[in-house]
Amino acid sequence: MKKQLVVLTAAFLAAAPAFAQEAVATGMTDRGLFAVAAAFALCIAALGGALGQGKIGAAAMEGIARNPQSSSSIFVPMIISLVFIETLVLFTFALSFLLQGRI
Repeated sequence: MKKQLVVLTAAFLAAAPAFAQEAVATGMTDRGLFAVAAAFALCIAALGGALGQGKIGAAAMEGIARNPQSSSSIFVPMIISLVFIETLVLFTFALSFLLQGRI
């Protein structure tokens, strides 16, 4: 694990000079960085949302399996929490489109 952390840190430090160039001297703009930020935001949101939804579903199924009579009281809060997680992912999706609009 320690070796992987050292390699990852070295990769980030080696890539830093590429982002330190002046845009005026090279004729480049920050449009590419907006695209990378939008893609990164979508990846993190999708990963976090999927992990959260999987954990909620597993916990709800375990609760219903332990006590089948409580399925009606578990179902509605589970659906509401799934909706909240999906809403956050959709907000990130909309934000990434706004970032893409700046490109």
